[in-house]
Amino acid sequence: MKIKDNVTQYEDFKYVLQDTGNIYLGACFSYEELLEQEMVPFKLKAILTHYILKEAAPDTTLESQFYYLSGDTFLYETFKQLKIRVKVQKQVETKTLFGKRKIGYREEVLSLKELVEVNLAKKKACGMLIREIIISKLGMMTFSV
Repeated sequence: MKIKDNVTQYEDFKYVLQDTGNIYLGACFSYEELLEQEMVPFKLKAILTHYILKEAAPDTTLESQFYYLSGDTFLYETFKQLKIRVKVQKQVETKTLFGKRKIGYREEVLSLKELVEVNLAKKKACGMLIREIIISKLGMMTFSV
């Protein structure tokens, strides 16, 4: 947590991780912050600059971008080419051993198509939170800038 100009910024979901097949981005990053991060690969920065920032504002967070994404936009096609998947948390109601109802969260990894098929009202009704963006390195490698 950073305190800057009397504004508290939570950085729990601002991270860049990589393994052999994927790049994992925390959903609280804005596009502007991603361009400043040194752990973000150069090709991803080039894709952000040449394709995504022409359609989206630099201060848009990944969480809000994917939450409100629709399937008929240029951004959807760009993200589809990158083979992006999204890790979400949904509210679920469970019963305890004594019969009390308890609200918890279940984590799922959705494809871009599955995420877009869920309409906005249903996302709000099930308390969906977007936590992580998973970018395929193979999809990024085949993407021509």
